[in-house]
Formats: sequence, C-alpha cells, structure tokens
Amino acid sequence: MGVIVNVVAGLLFGLGLLISGLVDPAKVQNFLDLFGSWDPSLAFAMAGAVATTFLGYRIAWRRPAPLLAPQFRLPAGTSAIDRPLVLGAAIFGVGWGLTGFCPGPALVSIPLLAPGTLVFVPAMLAGIIMVRLLRTRIVPVQDGS
Repeated sequence: MGVIVNVVAGLLFGLGLLISGLVDPAKVQNFLDLFGSWDPSLAFAMAGAVATTFLGYRIAWRRPAPLLAPQFRLPAGTSAIDRPLVLGAAIFGVGWGLTGFCPGPALVSIPLLAPGTLVFVPAMLAGIIMVRLLRTRIVPVQDGS
C-alpha cells in the first residue's frame, strides 16, 4: 500500500510541477531575475505549496499516527548551520539560477527530451555519486551527536 501511495504522491507532485511551469528553465530564471525580466507567477505556485503544506501538517498532527506508519518519526534535534550546509545551499542556488533546474523539475522534464535536461540530469547524478564517494571514503560524515 505504501508503494502505491508514494507513486500517486510522486505523480501528483510531478503534475504540479508541470502545471506551475517549474519545469521550464526560462520561467524559473525569469522568476529569479528580480531586476530584469522578473516573472512573479511562480510566487503563486510557491504560495500554494506553502498553504497546502501548512494545512496538511495541521491535519496530520491531529492524528495519533500517520496513515501508513505506526508512529511519527521526527528529527531528534536541530541541525547546526555549518560550512557544508552553507556551501551546499550556495552551490544549489547558483546551479538553479544558471540552469533553471533543480532536481525535482529536472526529473519531471526528462520525457520532454529537452537538451538542457539531458545534460543537467546526468551531471546532477554524477555530482551526487561524487559527493557520496568523497564523503564516505575521504571525509567521513560527522554526525554531531
């Protein structure tokens, strides 16, 4: 049952990305270009996502447990704002601004066979693999706990 729910949620998320225009790199870049050809339309998609998340959490927290799990699993503490977090966020932001893609919309865009997508997704996967190799073999992950 959990797999079916995950597939339906993924399809719904992908459909939302398509309808909102987040799979169009030019639209994303125009949204990020505050002092140029700014396109505020993605702000409505963001507002809808925030409102949906807010309402979803309000409903979920009223339940004793999630629908498909015996209990809620929450992080034990707060994460520190450290150098890897800031560096990763900066790299993500620069990449998003330059390409107009972030991972979710890029994966949804694969069937469109746009040349930018066909370059971005393999590069993204190579980056993920490289970071995992570096973190496990060269620099062990520091848990902080």
